[in-house]
Amino acid sequence: MSLEDHVEELASDLDVNKEEVKRDLENLVNYSVPMDEAKQSLRRKYGDGGGGGSGPSSKAIDEVSTDDSNVTVTAVVLTSGRRSIQYNGDEHVIREGELADETGAISYTAWDGFEGDLNPGQTVQFGNAGVREWDGKPELNLGESTDATAVDETLDIDAAVGGEADLRDLEPGDRGITVDVQVLECETKTIDGRNGETDILSGVLGDETGRLPFTDWEPHAEIEVGASVRIEETFVREFRGAPSVNISEFSAVTPLSERISVAEDAPRMSVEDAVESGGQFDVELVGNVIQIRDGSGLIERCPECGRVVQSGQCRSHGAVEGEDDLRTKAILDDGTATVTLILDDDLTTEIYGGGLAEAREHARDAMDKSVVADRIAERVVGREYVVRGSLSVDEYGANLNASEFEESTADPAERAKALLSEVEA
Repeated sequence: MSLEDHVEELASDLDVNKEEVKRDLENLVNYSVPMDEAKQSLRRKYGDGGGGGSGPSSKAIDEVSTDDSNVTVTAVVLTSGRRSIQYNGDEHVIREGELADETGAISYTAWDGFEGDLNPGQTVQFGNAGVREWDGKPELNLGESTDATAVDETLDIDAAVGGEADLRDLEPGDRGITVDVQVLECETKTIDGRNGETDILSGVLGDETGRLPFTDWEPHAEIEVGASVRIEETFVREFRGAPSVNISEFSAVTPLSERISVAEDAPRMSVEDAVESGGQFDVELVGNVIQIRDGSGLIERCPECGRVVQSGQCRSHGAVEGEDDLRTKAILDDGTATVTLILDDDLTTEIYGGGLAEAREHARDAMDKSVVADRIAERVVGREYVVRGSLSVDEYGANLNASEFEESTADPAERAKALLSEVEA
């Protein structure tokens, strides 16, 4: 059926104005709501065959569910940020953030046509707000049919207004966030963007609570290594299992007169907790190396993409002349779970006791590349290490790309007691 056919069916069944139904249905479909879901939403909105229905019911935020189509809520605006999206080749600016009342919080997206104010701290009654599922949770969709009225009412909410946050508290999906940070790493990259090749900035931000990666999609001159800045109207996405701060053309970047202190140490976690978190950009784990995995020692990489070459074949570029490199893949076990450590050429050189030239000579003398990995195994397997790095978790398992790899100096007996107490607790 065409959209016109769906409109005819709905207008006839519901006994309502055809143009009104067409407008509402087009809006829902344009915002990627499936046709069946959109039609059901309009049936609930107008009353199935009732010629208008009784309108959306008023609900507390914790009562809103993905089964609702339209609701009325009264809530405090916690955060508000802008972001541009592209739909059907056109640019659209949306507003998004979070609302709260005494019962909880809910995210929202305000689309084209919504005319209400979304000032943080303001209490607003949102009438006829649409509901959709986003990341498994209900989200309010505010459009041209949503009535937003500021009300003189104070709600006792258990949430901070304004979006100021420490890096350690950020989660993917956060929007309208403000952070005070120091730029630790920053580089310009050229990517294939919406309108062809475009330059972006990427790197690492830090504060007293931790470190996170960032992307600046519209490079701001104030963002440079060593700068302490306040960044307003950011949004947070997931990058390799960890939060990543995203800075847009709507973000305000202001230099700070005082230098932002940055945590020197990464948070220490058990392997189990780190893996269950889904990913950590900067984390410290302690455990025993119990095995060196295949693909360690003297390896070959594709000169085009850097992937490991096996039997002269790159997964992306086919037959290639591989370039020698050093790498270690090891299994770290702390008694709660295991994770695969990946050590780059520099860290592998340290534990192997020589660089690429020495490894080549070693393999040539033995006429076997595996002797390099064997020596690495002799030196690290069975020993306890403190490892710092970036943890990613996917369907293939958990991997920690190590930035620091040091043998532990802790008393093994004390470590065993501490671990036992954690398990018993």
